[in-house]
Amino acid sequence: MQFPDSVLTRSKEGKLEIRALESRGSFVICKYLDAGTGENVGTKRKLSLRHEDGRIEEYFIVPLKVSGRSLMLKAEVVKTEKKAWSEALGREVDLW
Repeated sequence: MQFPDSVLTRSKEGKLEIRALESRGSFVICKYLDAGTGENVGTKRKLSLRHEDGRIEEYFIVPLKVSGRSLMLKAEVVKTEKKAWSEALGREVDLW
Protein backbone atom coordinates (compact mmCIF):
# COMPACT_ATOMS: atom_id res chain seq x y z
CA MET A 1 0.00 0.00 0.00
CA GLN A 2 1.30 3.49 -0.85
CA PHE A 3 1.22 6.41 1.61
CA PRO A 4 2.24 10.06 1.16
CA ASP A 5 5.72 10.94 2.46
CA SER A 6 4.12 13.45 4.85
CA VAL A 7 2.64 10.64 7.00
CA LEU A 8 5.78 8.46 7.08
CA THR A 9 8.17 8.50 10.03
CA ARG A 10 11.09 6.44 11.31
CA SER A 11 11.23 4.74 14.71
CA LYS A 12 14.34 4.87 16.92
CA GLU A 13 15.29 1.51 15.42
CA GLY A 14 15.04 3.00 11.92
CA LYS A 15 11.88 1.12 10.94
CA LEU A 16 9.53 2.96 8.57
CA GLU A 17 6.13 3.64 10.18
CA ILE A 18 2.90 5.42 9.25
CA ARG A 19 1.57 8.18 11.51
CA ALA A 20 -2.18 7.36 11.65
CA LEU A 21 -4.88 9.51 13.26
CA GLU A 22 -6.58 7.57 16.04
CA SER A 23 -8.80 10.31 17.46
CA ARG A 24 -9.32 14.07 17.45
CA GLY A 25 -10.83 16.38 20.00
CA SER A 26 -10.10 19.08 22.55
CA PHE A 27 -8.11 19.21 25.76
CA VAL A 28 -7.88 20.98 29.11
CA ILE A 29 -4.84 21.18 31.41
CA CYS A 30 -5.53 22.00 35.06
CA LYS A 31 -3.01 22.94 37.72
CA TYR A 32 -3.77 22.86 41.43
CA LEU A 33 -3.65 25.86 43.78
CA ASP A 34 -3.61 26.05 47.57
CA ALA A 35 -7.11 27.13 48.70
CA GLY A 36 -5.69 29.45 51.37
CA THR A 37 -2.89 31.18 49.50
CA GLY A 38 -3.75 30.72 45.83
CA GLU A 39 -0.17 29.53 45.23
CA ASN A 40 0.71 26.49 43.11
CA VAL A 41 0.60 23.17 44.95
CA GLY A 42 3.87 21.73 43.61
CA THR A 43 3.97 20.83 39.94
CA LYS A 44 0.76 18.76 39.92
CA ARG A 45 -1.17 18.92 36.62
CA LYS A 46 -4.07 17.00 35.06
CA LEU A 47 -4.67 16.63 31.33
CA SER A 48 -8.27 15.97 30.25
CA LEU A 49 -8.91 14.90 26.66
CA ARG A 50 -12.34 14.98 25.05
CA HIS A 51 -12.62 12.95 21.86
CA GLU A 52 -14.95 13.87 18.99
CA ASP A 53 -17.31 11.09 20.08
CA GLY A 54 -17.60 12.61 23.60
CA ARG A 55 -15.33 10.15 25.43
CA ILE A 56 -13.12 11.74 28.07
CA GLU A 57 -9.70 10.48 29.16
CA GLU A 58 -7.76 12.01 32.04
CA TYR A 59 -4.07 11.78 32.93
CA PHE A 60 -1.96 13.12 35.77
CA ILE A 61 1.26 14.71 34.49
CA VAL A 62 4.17 14.03 36.84
CA PRO A 63 7.40 15.91 36.06
CA LEU A 64 10.52 13.76 36.35
CA LYS A 65 13.83 14.90 37.78
CA VAL A 66 15.28 14.66 34.27
CA SER A 67 14.78 18.11 32.76
CA GLY A 68 11.97 18.38 30.24
CA ARG A 69 10.52 14.90 30.82
CA SER A 70 7.24 13.90 32.42
CA LEU A 71 5.34 10.72 33.22
CA MET A 72 1.62 10.45 32.45
CA LEU A 73 -0.58 8.29 34.69
CA LYS A 74 -4.10 7.44 33.59
CA ALA A 75 -6.67 8.80 36.05
CA GLU A 76 -10.12 7.44 36.76
CA VAL A 77 -12.68 9.65 35.03
CA VAL A 78 -15.52 10.80 37.29
CA LYS A 79 -18.65 11.40 35.22
CA THR A 80 -19.61 14.78 36.61
CA GLU A 81 -19.62 18.22 35.05
CA LYS A 82 -16.40 19.69 36.37
CA LYS A 83 -15.53 23.32 36.81
CA ALA A 84 -12.19 25.04 37.27
CA TRP A 85 -11.03 28.42 38.54
CA SER A 86 -9.91 30.76 35.76
CA GLU A 87 -7.13 33.01 37.07
CA ALA A 88 -7.45 35.18 33.95
CA LEU A 89 -11.20 35.77 34.46
CA GLY A 90 -11.26 35.60 38.27
CA ARG A 91 -14.22 33.22 38.30
CA GLU A 92 -15.21 29.58 37.85
CA VAL A 93 -15.58 28.22 34.32
CA ASP A 94 -16.88 24.95 32.85
CA LEU A 95 -14.14 22.59 31.69
CA TRP A 96 -16.06 21.85 28.51
